[in-house]
Amino acid sequence: MKRRDLIKRFERNGWRLKRYGGSHDIYTDGKDCEAVSRQSEIKESVAKAIIKRRGLQ
Repeated sequence: MKRRDLIKRFERNGWRLKRYGGSHDIYTDGKDCEAVSRQSEIKESVAKAIIKRRGLQ
């Protein structure tokens, strides 16, 4: 999955960039945080796990 597509899902669901980390960006919805790799392509299994864990649509 393209990184920008995953970021769009986060933003559509109310998540915002909290800070830039070393090799990951940290997104938050106000109470939970999720690290997203800066690679342009994120493995499909990793992307699906994040989407399922955070209930992104």
